[in-house]
Amino acid sequence: MFTSLVTSELPEELYLSDTVRQGEKRVADLLGISMYELMERAGESVFSVIQQRYEHCRHILVVTGTGNNGGDGYVVARLALASGYKVTLWQVGSSQKISGDARSAEQLFRSAGGKVYEPNFELDDSIDLIVDGILGTGLTGKLREYAESVITTLNKSSCPIISIDVPSGLDSDTGRQLGTTVKANATVTFIALKRGLVTAQARSHVGELLFAGLSVDRAFADHNAPNALLTSARWRDRLKAGAQDSHKGSHGRLLVVGGGDGMSGAAYLAAAASLRSGTGLLASIVYQSSCFPMRSLLPEAMVSDVEQLSERLDWCTSICLGVGLSRLDWGKHAYDEVMSRAYNVPKVIDADGLYWLAQDNLDARMIANTVITPHPGEAAMLLNCSVKDVETDRYLSVEKLCQKYQCVTVLKGAGTLISDGKKTVVCHAGNAGMATGGMGDVLAGVISSLLAQGYKPIDAAILGSVIHSMAADHNASKYGQVGMMASDVLDSLRHIINC
Repeated sequence: MFTSLVTSELPEELYLSDTVRQGEKRVADLLGISMYELMERAGESVFSVIQQRYEHCRHILVVTGTGNNGGDGYVVARLALASGYKVTLWQVGSSQKISGDARSAEQLFRSAGGKVYEPNFELDDSIDLIVDGILGTGLTGKLREYAESVITTLNKSSCPIISIDVPSGLDSDTGRQLGTTVKANATVTFIALKRGLVTAQARSHVGELLFAGLSVDRAFADHNAPNALLTSARWRDRLKAGAQDSHKGSHGRLLVVGGGDGMSGAAYLAAAASLRSGTGLLASIVYQSSCFPMRSLLPEAMVSDVEQLSERLDWCTSICLGVGLSRLDWGKHAYDEVMSRAYNVPKVIDADGLYWLAQDNLDARMIANTVITPHPGEAAMLLNCSVKDVETDRYLSVEKLCQKYQCVTVLKGAGTLISDGKKTVVCHAGNAGMATGGMGDVLAGVISSLLAQGYKPIDAAILGSVIHSMAADHNASKYGQVGMMASDVLDSLRHIINC
């Protein structure tokens, strides 16, 4: 018997939408379930969310398209009608185009006394809730003008919106907008988690992401390989417990190379973050004018100028290169020294280090033990393309970066992606308050710390991204997102690692 279980606890596996469309048919056949039954289950799942989370709702506007997503909407409308709700249904596109299971759902709604209207672009003041069933996962091209007008009308409303499977107008494979996109308060997705719902512009349109397996999700996962993975708070358990007889030398020796003239803050943030993440010993090579500020801000660090770089390269177990390094001669010299003398030492290359990397013609094998951490602008520089190109398909962009540089890549942004070219992982955590200067320096410090402690580059990159983003979420939960500074996250790092 089907139970409409909807949960905010998301599966780890991420899929391409076409894999889900093809796979759900095979699994339904395997389990002896009709596709219409799956449509009924999808509608029941969305309706259960309405009943549980919007108990004061009395008038529902359901907006449907002509495909199966619209069919799910018709099921929701029929169930709401049968439960005593007032239901208004807008049909976007000619009802003559509705076919198959969606046609069956439409006819059952009409038979139950439901009425179908064309959108009038003016919402009744008595409407309490909107259900978006206009466009599903099959959307790949630009929206038609009529559909965009309807979506614009919905977004202007103050009513909460629940999207069925995917917010209409969003590419469920990449997370980019294909035109005007529904800005949902919640999205209920079915059977398997589509990878475009957790990164890029999806973060601003999905709202709370809810999952309904429709009692076929386990069978689906058994027969279909995921395209990527989504982290969760449970991934933090992969951190190694420190031995009770350990000492400072047991937890790695990290060298931070950066802090050019006037940019000591970047080196400080990376260094402090690494210590908060468990680094045993930390040294920093900075520009001469940055030595005093670094020593004052972080007495736990051993700070010196570039004259001691050679000695420190022989001493360290990992390197954080580039934070505030500068694009001047001093920065170029420090970059060249590190890359020529310590290419086999595990390292993170960030910020201005990425600028020098983009100019470098070095053999990719020389940075095989490396994690690069570009934001979209830096990724565009590394790939010699535009930021728009990068953000159009973040999954493809991180794949290209891995191919070109043959190392682990962390593509920062909403829904940070981490990949080694074989496995791609999306960080589940993070918030808009992180869009502030210095936050990337903190992340570089966390990942470098894990490298110093002996984690493999891919594991350090994944765990570092999770810890960093969860720390920012922890700080935001206490004080709010607006006004969060990178340094605010430092104390929260310790909390996340130890809790």
